[in-house]
Amino acid sequence: MSTHRLTAIALLLATLLPGAALAERADRDKPVTIESDRLNVDDRNKVQIFEGKVRLTQGTLVIRAERLVVTQDAEGFQKGVATGGDGGLARFRQKREGRNDYIEGEAERIEYDGRSDKARLFNRAMTRSGQDETRGQYIEYDGYTEQYVVTNGPNASVAKTSDQRVVTTIFPKAARSAPAAASAPAPARP
Repeated sequence: MSTHRLTAIALLLATLLPGAALAERADRDKPVTIESDRLNVDDRNKVQIFEGKVRLTQGTLVIRAERLVVTQDAEGFQKGVATGGDGGLARFRQKREGRNDYIEGEAERIEYDGRSDKARLFNRAMTRSGQDETRGQYIEYDGYTEQYVVTNGPNASVAKTSDQRVVTTIFPKAARSAPAAASAPAPARP
């Protein structure tokens, strides 16, 4: 298994959400470790299937799933699909560049296409950066344009008859530092 192929696997989810370009850059130069209960490799068809409590680690990037399938096309571009895990959700987490917080997300299925540099989260999709969070049935992030779409229906569709909504929660900057300020002792009064 080539280092280039493993790096592409590790980057599977590193560009999944807004702010992902701010993911820890040093992670790209770190070794990739993939733990699983089983690995099937089909070198002829360029398919690798990791199954059973899969944990991919590269620097601060951690991907957890029940199954991770990685394929490679004739030009060397990889596609990855992570599925399952605790509660039926694949998950990722990565430290943000120059900050002490993390980007994280989850969905029933997470796909990354190295050729188009697009990541897609399907069903019960959620991304979180710091305290800010977005939820929907579908999230797509385009690494080239650094744009994303979140919908309440599958595959970028809008379900007009659904009670499900895209929900985004953004905390004001003052609220982000409030817990630290609240724990500081009050200044003495003369």
